[in-house]
Amino acid sequence: MPLGLAALDDLFDAFEDLRDVLGGTDAVAIETASNRVSRAAASVRAIGAWRSEPAVVERLSAMVPMLESARVRVSLLADHASQRLAILAAHGSQAAPLTYRR
Repeated sequence: MPLGLAALDDLFDAFEDLRDVLGGTDAVAIETASNRVSRAAASVRAIGAWRSEPAVVERLSAMVPMLESARVRVSLLADHASQRLAILAAHGSQAAPLTYRR
């Protein structure tokens, strides 16, 4: 297996982990998975030859829907958190149970 394909497999696995933890509420797990994605993406960029290898380009193209799905999920979660913080800011401590479910 070419080095580029191995790096893409690591990137794919990292995104799978990120997608799994985004469904939960464990901030440490989300940060850990995000850091793994960052490292895996840096490894793919460092190889540099991925643009010239058809098999690598094909694998990366196949990953695009999953990458887009993770991006959309992160955007939705960030928007949801922003809305909850806006509620808290607008209503003060009385809205804290709505925001943090205490």
